Amino acid sequence: MILEVAILNIKEGLSQEFEQTFEVAQDIISSMKGYISHQLKKCVEEDDKYILLVNWKTIEDHEIGFRQSEEYKQWKTLLHHFYEPFPTVEHYK
Repeated sequence: MILEVAILNIKEGLSQEFEQTFEVAQDIISSMKGYISHQLKKCVEEDDKYILLVNWKTIEDHEIGFRQSEEYKQWKTLLHHFYEPFPTVEHYK
């Protein structure tokens, strides 16, 4: 199992809109091959900061199966405009 970790810094004042949009976007990621589970947690110390944790069966399920899919284009359209700066994504085993 691979754990994808992304620290999400949201543009100031857009956290509520981000959370509402993520409710829709999470259906996309959870439908992907190799997806196991995910958690989105809001930072206690910083209002516009989150951590996204996604469990995948393999790194290829994330990097190829998801990121090179049509579904990823929808995910990107829904969420990427909220980030500043764009998050670094890391994988852990």
